[in-house]
Amino acid sequence: MNRFCYSIYFRVFIICGQTYTRKLDIEVVSVLASFGASIHKMCTDIRLLASLKEIEEPFEIEQIGSSAMPYKRNPMRCERCCSLARHLMTLINDPLGTHSVQWMERTLDDSANKRICIPEAFLTADIILFTLQNISEGLVVYPKVIDKHIKQELPFMATENIIMAMVSAGGNRQECHERIRTLSQKAAERVKMDGLDNDLVERVKNDSYFAPIVNKLDVLLDAKTFIGRAPEQVFEFISREVEPTLKNFLIPITPKSSD
Repeated sequence: MNRFCYSIYFRVFIICGQTYTRKLDIEVVSVLASFGASIHKMCTDIRLLASLKEIEEPFEIEQIGSSAMPYKRNPMRCERCCSLARHLMTLINDPLGTHSVQWMERTLDDSANKRICIPEAFLTADIILFTLQNISEGLVVYPKVIDKHIKQELPFMATENIIMAMVSAGGNRQECHERIRTLSQKAAERVKMDGLDNDLVERVKNDSYFAPIVNKLDVLLDAKTFIGRAPEQVFEFISREVEPTLKNFLIPITPKSSD
């Protein structure tokens, strides 16, 4: 019997009475609940980026974004995933509660709860995946909007690089920090109070104190120098984690004979 169970990937319990331990239900639903949390975070990020008009989920030609505001393109698929994911995360409370109140070997108050909770968890995860596939396959990215936002924030991010460049050129770090702090605050006030573009770079260029590094500003403001090992980490994660996992679920397709 053990060999048969293992051959069809059924788990065999060494210690088992009339029923398996309901701890197993916790393990099963816990994985699905954790999946729900990941999906909720992912779709929330997409919704936030969509509010900045950097990306959008698929939008059909005749789709209505909002019944009240015609211009809106609500991320309805991501909203649906978040809504269902929250429900999926809460389902872990059922098996936790069931296992905690088992009397001795078992009680008979587990079945009705389990018959609802376990199928519902899998069905909820299934429809989330179905919707997420639609989102990922049709996701729209707007590079020009992203570039615009980066250019607005990059000068602030580059202040540390400017300070280090000035110190390397013989400047005093404390004095440099105070000068760049003052210029940054003025540039930020212009952005927040007047709704104008970030002019920190121009302020630095016009300040004679920063003359020693003005010709290096283009290099110091290169956005690629701020991403660290992100590209390498992505490729490493795909090659070492994703691809080996996917290989376990590949289904070989035998081409049909032409005869």
